[in-house]
Amino acid sequence: MGKRKKVVWIAFVIAILLVMALIAIVIYKKVAPSHVQANLNKLFELKAGEEAVLIDDELQDEKAIKADGYTYVPADMASAYLDNRIFVDRLEGVLAYTTSQGVIQARENAASYTLGKDTKETQEPVLRKIDKTYYVSLSFIKEHSSNYIQEYSNPSRMVVMTDRDKTHTFAVLSKDTDLRTGPGKRYPYWVEVSEGAKVLVETKTKEENGYTAVTTEDGITGYVPTDRLTQKKEGTWEFDSEPESFKQQTAGTKTVCLGWHQVTTEQSSKAIYSGISSAGAMNVIAPTWFSLSDNEGNFTSLADSGYVAQAHGAGKKVWGLVDNFTQDISTYEVLSRTSSRQNLVSQLVNAAVGAGIDGINVDFEQLSEDVGVHFLEFLRELSIECHKNNLVLSVDNPVPEDFTSHYDRAEQGKVVDYVIIMGYDEHYVGSEEAGSVASLPWVEKGIQDTIAEVPAQRVINAVPFYTRLWKTEAGSLSSEAIGMDTAQEVVNTNNAQVYWDSDVSQNYGSFEKDGCTYQIWIEDSQSIAAKVQLVQKYNLAGVAAWKLGFENSSIWQ
Repeated sequence: MGKRKKVVWIAFVIAILLVMALIAIVIYKKVAPSHVQANLNKLFELKAGEEAVLIDDELQDEKAIKADGYTYVPADMASAYLDNRIFVDRLEGVLAYTTSQGVIQARENAASYTLGKDTKETQEPVLRKIDKTYYVSLSFIKEHSSNYIQEYSNPSRMVVMTDRDKTHTFAVLSKDTDLRTGPGKRYPYWVEVSEGAKVLVETKTKEENGYTAVTTEDGITGYVPTDRLTQKKEGTWEFDSEPESFKQQTAGTKTVCLGWHQVTTEQSSKAIYSGISSAGAMNVIAPTWFSLSDNEGNFTSLADSGYVAQAHGAGKKVWGLVDNFTQDISTYEVLSRTSSRQNLVSQLVNAAVGAGIDGINVDFEQLSEDVGVHFLEFLRELSIECHKNNLVLSVDNPVPEDFTSHYDRAEQGKVVDYVIIMGYDEHYVGSEEAGSVASLPWVEKGIQDTIAEVPAQRVINAVPFYTRLWKTEAGSLSSEAIGMDTAQEVVNTNNAQVYWDSDVSQNYGSFEKDGCTYQIWIEDSQSIAAKVQLVQKYNLAGVAAWKLGFENSSIWQ
């Protein structure tokens, strides 16, 4: 081979090799794993002084903050997710946290908190206000909360787990693995996860390209090769402690049978219910004695120790009822401020103890959604003081509906002794159509919905001793509430056609008079018996009735 040909051949081989090398580089770039590490700060979108918060595997938009070397959580987030017993009074700048031993209180910017007469110093303020937003010290939350809370750095983040019943899929990595930003090795990686690390498998995300989405125990979500996930199993998150339980007590009877006694004057409050001798089944009487009188937590009282003595002599316990029915009183104002709420709690308990009664029945109605958290805090604080004084605490609730979810019956059931369902007013004055005050299917559904949240042994179902007489005149509908004897008189006097309506489990009647149509769904011994049977069917704590004086003697049989 000539010298020239040899040079050309060498050049050709070199060119071929260069082309092959370029092809190899291109192929490698397409198939080789990425060695680029992604910026975790972009994953959590943190600004200076912020800390990301992941709650039950969900990254929150709102951030915790770092201040003076300590972590603070927005008060709304703290009470909504980390511990619902964290309550912040934004009007007076006070944090309250109810424990089984009493109510912890921390003043805004105070590096201490009180529990009764005891004061505990803290390294940082428990409650801080920064730029009009209240924050709660994370160290205080971790000291009292039973939820899983763990902080990590670089970047700053907090992992919180609260759902004790949620089932997760866990797995263990079979070897050191890069946690990728997407489903494939060409994606940059967040971090390298060590062999043997436990991860939470993201079941909401489908496997793709042989990769599965997982979240590490320190709160970083990404993708790993599916074949590296071993020891898969279903389970719940492991918590170090159980939620604190509150002392609860009973009425001292196997089944509560309560009658509300409406008293409106000082004179009437001195006289025990006149029909008490025939009410043999009734073991608790609840006189309507206390009514809020101003926005400072004060109330009017008709409590009378002589009445209590008469009731006790007849073998009945006495639960004094407190209501919020007074006009021009703001239940929100009373319960949202620490000073007025504490005033109400202390005065109620003092009045109950002074009169010698056995319990307090809270009947706060028409609560707007913004009152919900304040009402619950009131019940928590009242329960502590009631139980210190051996008083039974019960609370009246409307039948569960979506628009009353803020009553939070589940939380009520953890702190009060009895949750009472006001199982009436299915149809009420102002209803668009005539109907039963309490049809059996409607009452039963109210019970079912309540015991889905509250232990059945803490639930009392209330029945109506009244009936509504409906009148339709020239297309206009009106009604009046009448007692059982009066209802029977109406039927007899007007020769009303009456039959048992099995759909509602009541006797139904109608008649025409003076150009008007009258309808009546009668509450009587037959309809009440059907409702009372639900107590046994669902193993409830008992039955209550509104109101004494509307019944006839046959009811107590």
